[in-house]
Amino acid sequence: MSLSETALPFDDIRNLVKSMPGPDEEALQKVKARDAQLTKPAGSLGRLEEIAEWLAAWSGKAPPKITRPMVGIFATAHGVADEGVSAFPSAVNRQMVENFAAGGAAINQICRVNDIGLKVFDLAVDMPTPSITQEDALDEANCAATMAYGMEALAGGIDLICLGEMGIGNTTVSAAVLNGLFGGSAADWIGRGTGVDDEGLARKRDAVEKAVNRLNGEKDPLEVLRKVGGREIAAMAGLIIAARLQRVPVVVDGFVATAAAAVVYAMDPEGLDHCLFAHVSAEHAHAKALSHMGKDALFDFGMRLGEGSGAALAAGIIKTAAEVHSGMATFADAGVSEKSE
Repeated sequence: MSLSETALPFDDIRNLVKSMPGPDEEALQKVKARDAQLTKPAGSLGRLEEIAEWLAAWSGKAPPKITRPMVGIFATAHGVADEGVSAFPSAVNRQMVENFAAGGAAINQICRVNDIGLKVFDLAVDMPTPSITQEDALDEANCAATMAYGMEALAGGIDLICLGEMGIGNTTVSAAVLNGLFGGSAADWIGRGTGVDDEGLARKRDAVEKAVNRLNGEKDPLEVLRKVGGREIAAMAGLIIAARLQRVPVVVDGFVATAAAAVVYAMDPEGLDHCLFAHVSAEHAHAKALSHMGKDALFDFGMRLGEGSGAALAAGIIKTAAEVHSGMATFADAGVSEKSE
């Protein structure tokens, strides 16, 4: 998949969104028919049954099967971090990338337990984008190229992709994106992120206000993304689009990954139907963003780490749903009597 060299970069992205396919109805109906014959009361597995149907609809596989799940962590740096909006310095970006490589982060343990692949994508982690309070994070060409880079993350036969990220200051950037897309005030969209104090929270609010004021009412989702977003948000948005085109279901992590998803939602409200939202972050505005898009997360564990940690936990549940559906015996197979009329 590549973007053309003739049209404006964002025109290529818009055309890809317009060409995104719908669900595979045949696979969906096959799963529903099989579910009705499994050795259990109808509906007794609740959302696990819904997940099996969702997997079939968006992978085209019936019964659904997951053989190569992966967490992709998109790591980068933000100039706005220098304005005191985070409890940690930008040096943590490189240190955490090295920690991922050494297997020492929380996400490494979650992936190991659930047998999920992990790949870290270094988006110029040592070169921060300009501060969004002062100037645009990206120009159109660089933003589109970063989205295209994210699209390539599916190489190698990945059949379930979990979105993860790392970037000090990126909850500030995400708040600006969501504020720009969905309106309201900066205070509606900010939270304590990595644990800023009251003064840090006030700086964060001021930064988001300045960034969104620079938008001057701009509502085009891709323009909002490039002006007040960041590389990891652009890459994840591109990955969501590519996954739809390649029939790969997506698991969205927390607040930052949801900001990337919101860009796609703002382009096409049905553009996230192949995405499952893993959890409700402790970042309070995450629930607000999910509500705005009409999405329900799988669980609420009070997490706010990022790294794809919530998405990887959800992937374990998704794998279970697929195995339960495909591995259970039918009433006929097991010689179990069905419900009497």
